Amino acid sequence: MSTIDGLPPLREVIAEHDLRAKKQLGQNFLLDLNLTAKIARQARDLSGCDVLEIGPGPGGLTRGLLAEGARHVLAIEKDARALPALQQIAAAYPGRLSLIHGDALDIDPLAHLNPPIRVAANLPYNVGTELLIRWLTPPSWPPFWQSLTLMFQREVAERIVAAPGSKAYGRLAVLAQWRSEARIVMSLPPEAFVPAPKVHSAVVQITALPAPRFPADAAALSRVVAAAFNQRRKMLRSSLRGLRPDIEAVLTEAGISPTARAEEIGVEQFCRLSLLLARNTG
Repeated sequence: MSTIDGLPPLREVIAEHDLRAKKQLGQNFLLDLNLTAKIARQARDLSGCDVLEIGPGPGGLTRGLLAEGARHVLAIEKDARALPALQQIAAAYPGRLSLIHGDALDIDPLAHLNPPIRVAANLPYNVGTELLIRWLTPPSWPPFWQSLTLMFQREVAERIVAAPGSKAYGRLAVLAQWRSEARIVMSLPPEAFVPAPKVHSAVVQITALPAPRFPADAAALSRVVAAAFNQRRKMLRSSLRGLRPDIEAVLTEAGISPTARAEEIGVEQFCRLSLLLARNTG
């Protein structure tokens, strides 16, 4: 598929605007519009939704989202070189694409979006995990988004969906699985991108649950999983000692062996522990 909307193929767009990917911006462009359309379809029916896209680059996924019927797309792009190409897309879809030039870590997009809202992005590798944690840990739940359809390095994607007891299981898995459904829906080889990264990539579909799976204190849960997995080889009585001097007693009350390690503890147990830590603080 060279075009889906009368606009030039992406290789021509990149050549016209001199959009060679920059390593320092975490850029790896996906140029096959068949693939970008397929990723857009993973976000499901977009006809009644606003979509937030981070790091659109030359606009392959942007075009896929609009062609698949997104009501409105807000694209946040840090690289000024990409703006002319994205403006061409906006002209082809009048009133349906808005652009913000800036760093997604510094921008609050909600003033530019109307519910229901979904997020779809081939996230720049250097900010992807930080953005995901922000989206998974809002001040209140449900979050502003219904779903996240995000491309990551395959290793990161596997960490999001990992089960307890696996090497990939960690902070991302706990935070994602506490209040959402997460699954890998696509895998992409390095050669799908320009330039080809050294790793495989995967698309993760994360759907927000109406309410958390288990009662928990969100702030305490974030602290405990960060501490536990920061020293994942240590027993919990050691890795969590900085949170409470009597952590062994708190672990025992939560039904967790003090000699267990973080990767052995399920989401429900971490949630129970967060409630006890929050209850007994101060």
